[in-house]
Amino acid sequence: MTAIIVSPLARIAEMAVRHRSREMISLIAKEQAFHRPAVISAERHLLLGMNDISFASTGGLVAPQEAHVQAIIDFAKDWDRSAPLLIHCWMGVSRSPAAALIAALAVHPEEDDMTLVRRLRSASPYATPNARLIQIGDEMLQRRGRLVDAIRSIGRGADADGNMPFVLTFGDGAS
Repeated sequence: MTAIIVSPLARIAEMAVRHRSREMISLIAKEQAFHRPAVISAERHLLLGMNDISFASTGGLVAPQEAHVQAIIDFAKDWDRSAPLLIHCWMGVSRSPAAALIAALAVHPEEDDMTLVRRLRSASPYATPNARLIQIGDEMLQRRGRLVDAIRSIGRGADADGNMPFVLTFGDGAS
């Protein structure tokens, strides 16, 4: 079974070591400084500078763009899947859960959107995937609105303190 670890920034080193991850996607504001865990090689670390907003950028904020989503898709397709992929943002609640869904569907396009999103909600009552990333991902992965509809069906997640990593399983008979 394939897995993606979704984590807040504060726990990426712990999660990388615990789950033996060797590849990581970071979705973080451009000015946010952090250290890549030593177990993640620089060549297998995708750093995407964006803010957690769901509208066109203004005032110096960077909204998620098609290029960001394409980079997630390409990175996921190149992931060897021998170890869980680690995806993080600041709190592990919005950008990284959205990226996890996009990555999962990139490598397992046969996955049912609703089943995958329900698995996300079961793994994290706090996840509220970034709507802009989801919309762009739905279009780029040709989901025909199914991913957007599935996200709407689960609604907003519970309030979170940004300290709740989780594992999203999918593909290979996941249920």
